[in-house]
Amino acid sequence: MTKVNQAVFNHEKMYTFLKGYAIGKGMTETLKALSYARQKHADQKRKDGEPYIVHPLTMACNATALDISDDTTMAAILLHDVVEDCGVTLAELPVSDKVKQTVKYLTFTVLDGETKEEAKRRYYNVMLESKEAAIVKLIDRCHNVSTMAGVFSREKLAEYSKETKDYVLPLMRRAKDEYPELSNTFFQLKYHITSVLNAIDLALKAE
Repeated sequence: MTKVNQAVFNHEKMYTFLKGYAIGKGMTETLKALSYARQKHADQKRKDGEPYIVHPLTMACNATALDISDDTTMAAILLHDVVEDCGVTLAELPVSDKVKQTVKYLTFTVLDGETKEEAKRRYYNVMLESKEAAIVKLIDRCHNVSTMAGVFSREKLAEYSKETKDYVLPLMRRAKDEYPELSNTFFQLKYHITSVLNAIDLALKAE
């Protein structure tokens, strides 16, 4: 992790900021999710070596910058990888049923008899049923594409870029039609994601 990243994405500072933000707005689900996520991700690292908790905390800070202060959405941001990556069941999450349901939408699974591609199509199609899940997924992809350079192999960069174009950007277009009140939020996320993808694609073509 570079000194620049340490200065911008200090997880202790983000945690303190988000805790104060949640207290100030009376976001009880977010407060429960914040401490639980830190506990469950405590020993995990991202591919770039950062503590894993940097990922959901950065997403949550991004959400506040986008004026998202919905308690369910913020709690789901913090918990979106816990079930998939930490061996935790939905029932164990110390949050409301609505937050649990949102996390369920965000947890990728391959059902018996499905190929991975079939599971992806189901995953992204069903996600549109939840406004909160759609927002979380788009913020998640925004952060993931922003941190893949220098970490992913050339092949993985191309694969992730293609998946984003095939599944995530169509999800965003459909979500914009389904939830027009969030058009400004979706524009900001699309601008960020497509800018990064364009830069990655140009770099791959130049090699």
